[in-house]
Amino acid sequence: MKVYTKTGDKGETSLIGGVRGSKSHARLDAYGTIDELNSFVGLVRDYCLDDAQRELLYKIQNTLFVVGSNLAAAPTSKMTIPNLEEHEVAELESAIDTMEAQLPELKNFILPGGHPASSHAHVARCVCRRAERFCVALAHDEEIRASIIPYLNRLSDYFFVLARKLAHDHQAEEVIWKPIR
Repeated sequence: MKVYTKTGDKGETSLIGGVRGSKSHARLDAYGTIDELNSFVGLVRDYCLDDAQRELLYKIQNTLFVVGSNLAAAPTSKMTIPNLEEHEVAELESAIDTMEAQLPELKNFILPGGHPASSHAHVARCVCRRAERFCVALAHDEEIRASIIPYLNRLSDYFFVLARKLAHDHQAEEVIWKPIR
């Protein structure tokens, strides 16, 4: 099978369920950003020193495929798409709590940076927040699964704490924000 189909050359794409839609639709912004996030998660995973972190990031990547599949499905699609499980948000919360217990208390705002691993986790956090905003915007016009927005919200929190943990693991100093004005 060829990778290119030429069916999108006029600015339309097929959603799951066979419906064609504009590539500028909010649905494509949402699942396209989930795809971008998934790529950054893979990059962050490559920087992790801890096997448990790498395993959770692998699981997150698989979950993001579930989220993307849900968003890529036409509202009229009859295809069965897997849903997020309730425990997946709880798993992120548990990972956040575990990492925070190993880190110094946060008393200042921090700037992204200090080590490439930490910086990439901050980029993943920002992309995750953008994906969340696109999903919220889409949810104003169309129904999306209720579990998606809370998952993305918690996932961005996870990436913030992971960025701190990666800086710690790589013995990098967190960059404290100091107003220059």
